[in-house]
Amino acid sequence: MVAKNVSSLPGPPEEVLIIYGGQPLRGTVRVSGAKNAALPLMAASILFDKPFVVHNVPDLGDVKTMMELLRVLGIRAEKNNTILTLVPGNNGAAEAPYELVKKMRASILVLGPLTARRGTAVVALPGGCSIGTRPVDLHIKGLQALGATISLEKGNIIARARRLKGAHIVLDFATVTGTENLVMAAVLAEGETVIENAAREPEVVELCEFLRACGAIIEGIGTDILHIKGVNTLSPPSEWHLMPDRIEAGTLLVAGALAGEPLRVEGLVPEHLSAVLDKLRTAGVELELGDKTITVWRSSQPRPASIKTAPYPGFPTDMQAQFAVLLSLADGESIIHETIFENRFQYVPELVRMGAQIDVEGTTAFIKGVKRLTGAPVTATDLRASASLVLAGLVAEGESVIYEVGHLDRGYEKLENKLQSVGARIERKIKSE
Repeated sequence: MVAKNVSSLPGPPEEVLIIYGGQPLRGTVRVSGAKNAALPLMAASILFDKPFVVHNVPDLGDVKTMMELLRVLGIRAEKNNTILTLVPGNNGAAEAPYELVKKMRASILVLGPLTARRGTAVVALPGGCSIGTRPVDLHIKGLQALGATISLEKGNIIARARRLKGAHIVLDFATVTGTENLVMAAVLAEGETVIENAAREPEVVELCEFLRACGAIIEGIGTDILHIKGVNTLSPPSEWHLMPDRIEAGTLLVAGALAGEPLRVEGLVPEHLSAVLDKLRTAGVELELGDKTITVWRSSQPRPASIKTAPYPGFPTDMQAQFAVLLSLADGESIIHETIFENRFQYVPELVRMGAQIDVEGTTAFIKGVKRLTGAPVTATDLRASASLVLAGLVAEGESVIYEVGHLDRGYEKLENKLQSVGARIERKIKSE
């Protein structure tokens, strides 16, 4: 019944962003809370009995989808500005329906905590951005190692366990959501769990630190080997302050590199952006670092660079589309190697429409710098592609119209408002028929 009601809701009117390029960006812009830290922390509410409050939660499509999903699972989720209140309850369903899961791949994060806490989980195979296959087999293998019985039926993952038991798990690659799912399952498992080749992203660290504040016993946080001793119960702190979004921060820094005179980005953690800052410096971008701020100046003409995406602390795959815009204006030829998602270059034809010279061969993009980009109608294909098109529109000559901006709203909180506040000419309109 719930799933049917969800699917019958009318969608919002289709919107577009209109950008008039060539405006300098001056002033200060603040980074919102991290989407990719909020979602696993929200999923962790399944593990508790007591309510808690999370501060600095961004107003995003993915956060709203997770709130809907938690409500289906019997957890009250209420948001007032940036304050999210979660009131756990175990009277809801143990099923994450396809109508919600198809909107967001991060819905898979409820699989581990549901199995650990309720003994049963039914989670539809996830959807989300079409940037690659992103299989969930490591989630499944890890839960099986912890003693869960797994079956795949009618597009659903069904997991069952009386109580999970500690195990030694070696991940084939450092999957972020896989690590998070298994950590949330292992904290209530009987005995000790070791996870090797665990993801080290700051969002994983945030989840582990939060769970430790709830009474979980986790060692090795921030390394690729996690040791977890299961406990019987967990109790959340009354309040938690969410970390800033490092990908939004990186996107704003690239905006400053393209048009900052100067642009000051505040409310970030510079240490989370080391690989991004290194490549900005390689491209000749001038930076001034503070405690929680970075000021960036527009580069007259960026220098070329070679980028290879990698798990943290390497260069984030979620930043390569934005850097493609910067390198499209570089004085020379640049290369981007994508090692995480095989379809990450879907944005390239749209940048080419704006005058970029980019050739893609397999998972490598060869970029020949041009003097200028030209405004054009373009379509966002995924979350980070949408951000790259906004950046391109900021520096393109003339008017750009960006379609499918719902992708942008999944991961960037009111980005056009932030850019308007520092001088950009950008507006959101209902798409005309």
